[in-house]
Amino acid sequence: MTLGIFTAMTAELLPVGLLTPAAADLAARVLLGIAIGGQYASDASGAPVPADFAAQVELSLVNLKRALEGVGLGLEHVVRLGSHIVDHDLAKLEALGEGLHAHFGERLPAQTLSGVAALALPGMLFEIDAVAVRPAA
Repeated sequence: MTLGIFTAMTAELLPVGLLTPAAADLAARVLLGIAIGGQYASDASGAPVPADFAAQVELSLVNLKRALEGVGLGLEHVVRLGSHIVDHDLAKLEALGEGLHAHFGERLPAQTLSGVAALALPGMLFEIDAVAVRPAA
C-alpha cells in the first residue's frame, strides 16, 4: 500500500467573498490529507482475482476500506477517487456505480474515471486510488 501525507489550510480553499461564521471556523482548521495508492482485487500473493469485473470492483473497494482503516480513517473521509477500468464500457460503468453506491451510499466523492488499455498486472481489470481528509485534532 502506498500512502502520501500532506497538509493544507482550508482558508486557501474557500471561495472568494465567503465570510460567514462557518467559513471563519473552517479557515482556522488544518487538514490532514492521506493519499491511498491504487487498490485492486488480489489474493494474498498479490495476484489479481477473480476474472469478473464486478467482483474485482467489490474486492478493490474492500481493500480501499482496509487501507483507510489502517491509517485510522474510513470511507466517509474520502474526498476524491481515481478509478481505472480496462476496456471501459457502459456495462462496466454501471457495475462500478453499483459498487461505489453500495460502499459510499448515495453521495459519492469527486471522481475521475480513466479507461485504460491495461493495468500493472495481467488480469487486473480495475484499480482505485483515493485522497482522504480529516481535520487535525
